[in-house]
Amino acid sequence: MYQQLTLVGRLGREPEMRYMPDGTAVTNFSLATERKWRSGETGELTTETTWFRVQVTGGQAEACHQYLQRGSKVLVAGRLTPDPASGGPRLYQRSDGTMGANYEVRADQVRFLNDKPQEEEA
Repeated sequence: MYQQLTLVGRLGREPEMRYMPDGTAVTNFSLATERKWRSGETGELTTETTWFRVQVTGGQAEACHQYLQRGSKVLVAGRLTPDPASGGPRLYQRSDGTMGANYEVRADQVRFLNDKPQEEEA
């Protein structure tokens, strides 16, 4: 059996890198994907954002930490990592009391999609 997930989105915050005891680099970042559509009844534009927590290891982890930043557009190919307790996404309670879910992805491949580096504002 085989599972592969392909996502295209933007980083929600700066990537965070650490090293495992064996020296393997691990980088984590949040990825936002969006789906937009017009409501059939009112014609109002609706946007749905889904967040993923992405983990990258090895040389790709170092490259992601070095070259990606908040807002960078990437393609991630990998697999979902379920919560060991529930077998689904990790559930949490937001500060406003509503429930949310974290979908965790182990990336096999990360491709940078920005055409050119974003220029810093003066």
